[in-house]
Amino acid sequence: MGLLDVSNLRAGYGSVPVLHGVSMSIEEGSNAVLLGLNGAGKTTTLLALAGLLPVSDGDVYYDGEPLTGSPGARVRSGIVLVPEGRHVFPALTVRQNLRLGAWTVRGDSRRFRQNLGEVYSIFPRLGERSDQLAGTLSGGEQQMLAIGRGLMASPRLLLIDEASLGLSPKLTEQVFEAVKVINQRGVTVLMVEQNAGVLEQADTAFVMQQGRITVAGKGSAMLDDEAVREAYLGS
Repeated sequence: MGLLDVSNLRAGYGSVPVLHGVSMSIEEGSNAVLLGLNGAGKTTTLLALAGLLPVSDGDVYYDGEPLTGSPGARVRSGIVLVPEGRHVFPALTVRQNLRLGAWTVRGDSRRFRQNLGEVYSIFPRLGERSDQLAGTLSGGEQQMLAIGRGLMASPRLLLIDEASLGLSPKLTEQVFEAVKVINQRGVTVLMVEQNAGVLEQADTAFVMQQGRITVAGKGSAMLDDEAVREAYLGS
């Protein structure tokens, strides 16, 4: 079994089904990507895994055990979601935002300092702007802060939703490179993306269409598959 194993997952919003039997397996230590166009069900998948959306059917195993419990319990177990749209606290400083992300280690000052140092080493710009209000940061810096806040919870599995949304190509490349470093430092990553450029760094990629995984394979191989790009990702 992988660190995360999903079988026939079904979920939706009220009476509207969105996921129609999603199945995938993510190995511990891997850098995985879930790709698809708007409305494919990518964000719904992450919300269900994070415990923020009820599951109507299917099985999810995390580290060999059935994944249940509240969103908070899942964070404590190491499953941390970085939501789409960044959602930083604009009236708080960078450091205060990061402190809020560390609520799972709030009783461990050593771990807090260690995690903070890790975030600043991956995102030096956040260290430079530690006392700056988050609302005054650029879009790229806010995305770095959102990911950094997720790292403060000591994740074992980091779920990142649309990290490149609204960013320039240059900033997108920087964020993708930072995620690669996070993965190399031992955090398993599942990124939701529409940007096919992320396939270059993906160990495993899943393409989603209309609430189902339609293609799965190595990221680099999928990047070179023109049929996949045209059918699911756009030319």
